[in-house]
Amino acid sequence: MDTAASSLSPLDLFEMLVEEALEEIPEPFASHLEQVAVIVESHADGRSLYGLYEGHPLTTGTVPSGAIPPRITIYMHPMVDHFRDPAVLRHQVRVTVLHELGHHMGLDEDRLDELGYA
Repeated sequence: MDTAASSLSPLDLFEMLVEEALEEIPEPFASHLEQVAVIVESHADGRSLYGLYEGHPLTTGTVPSGAIPPRITIYMHPMVDHFRDPAVLRHQVRVTVLHELGHHMGLDEDRLDELGYA
């Protein structure tokens, strides 16, 4: 690990992994995230989640008036607790980001599992 990276907090390092995963999303999929807030939180209150999509998937058509904008939350814990190896953690962050993007695009859990993003 270089000196600059060693001075970053664990949250900063995790946010870098999320940003890296977002930057690797190819078109036409990346453009579907333009109106989606992607945030990182420490953990989900009372739940053991890696990520959460909230909003109306693109497949639902028009968004109801007054609906909150779509958002993807990526949770640092329990991911960093479950995946101690940096390469495995990086992979899981990528899978989680793609999983939540899949929900935004209208994919259900079964289809995401079939695609390897469960």
